[in-house]
Amino acid sequence: MLYFLIAAALVAAVGALIDFRTGHIPNWLTLGTLPVAVLAHGIVGWRIAGGVNGGLSGLGFSLAGVAMCTAVPLFMYFRGAIGGGDVKLFAAIGALCQPLAGLEVETYSFLVAAVIAPAKLAYDGRLLQTLGRTLALVVNPFRKKERRSAIPAEMMTWFRLGPAIFIGAAATVLMHWDWP
Repeated sequence: MLYFLIAAALVAAVGALIDFRTGHIPNWLTLGTLPVAVLAHGIVGWRIAGGVNGGLSGLGFSLAGVAMCTAVPLFMYFRGAIGGGDVKLFAAIGALCQPLAGLEVETYSFLVAAVIAPAKLAYDGRLLQTLGRTLALVVNPFRKKERRSAIPAEMMTWFRLGPAIFIGAAATVLMHWDWP
C-alpha cells in the first residue's frame, strides 16, 4: 500500500506544481492516473490474493476510493468553492489510495488549506476584508428575500488547492511510513 501512497504523493506533487504555476490541474494527469490506479489495484489484488476474487476486491476498493474521495469535493465544486481539477485530483488520489488512506489525504489537505489560506490572505493584506465578506456571505441567507443582496464576484476569494493536496498526500505517506 505504501507504493500507492508514494505514487499518490508524486501525482499530487506534479498537480501542485502545475496548479501553482498555471492555476489549472491538467486532465492528462488526473484522468490518466485514475484508470491506471484502478487496474494496478486489480493486478496487485490478483497477485496477492491469488485469484479473481482478490483482483475484483482490488478493483472494487479502488473504485470505492474514487467515490468516497470525490463526494465532498464534488459538493464543494457545485457550490463554487473549488475547481474541477481539484475534484479530479482527489478522484485520482482516491483510486490510488483506496477509501481510508484517500480520505486521510483529503482530510490533511483541507486542514493544510485551512491554515495556508488565512496566512496567504494576511500576507496579501486582505484578511480583514475577506473576514468581513465572509460575514456578509453567512448573514445573507438569513435576511428577508427583499433585503438579500447579490454577491458580487469580487467578494469571492480563490485559492489554489493543489499545493495543499500535495502536502496532505506527503503527510499521509509520512504517517504510514514504517520508521525504524
